[in-house]
Amino acid sequence: MQKRGQAALEFLTTYGWAFLVILIMIGALAYFGILKPSKLLPERCTFGTEIGCQDFVLDGTNSRTILRLKNGVGESIKLNYTNFTSESRTPFVCSGQVDFTSVMGSDGIWANGEVIDVNYTNCNFAATGMISGEKGKVSITLGYYTVRSGPEYKHDVQGEVYATVK
Repeated sequence: MQKRGQAALEFLTTYGWAFLVILIMIGALAYFGILKPSKLLPERCTFGTEIGCQDFVLDGTNSRTILRLKNGVGESIKLNYTNFTSESRTPFVCSGQVDFTSVMGSDGIWANGEVIDVNYTNCNFAATGMISGEKGKVSITLGYYTVRSGPEYKHDVQGEVYATVK
């Protein structure tokens, strides 16, 4: 009876040590950044179906965020505000106001299917902990209304940019 108990204990001890070694190896790989998920994830820019994101830049050197967006609402719209957030406790702020009329013309109307470049300036990358060369995520909310319906019928589109800060 004792021989079977000893064999079971030796079996469990051997596999316990092997499991411990595997955990230590995984911990070492994670500590040295080999298993860093942010290195494995691709850069992306996603919005709702209404607005298509075709290109993006998070420029920490010049404190700006540039988005190339396409109107996919199905009709002409007007953008009326933008809101930024980040994963850190410090809010991501781009204090330079975007004049949408300079991007879309004097009437500020964004035609269906039209592609525009929107440049947000004075963005506080350093305050949120985003470092050049590291990947960061910025969540963006765009507010718009359709020209046909008017400003009383406001809509929001949620989006995010996950990219390497340049």
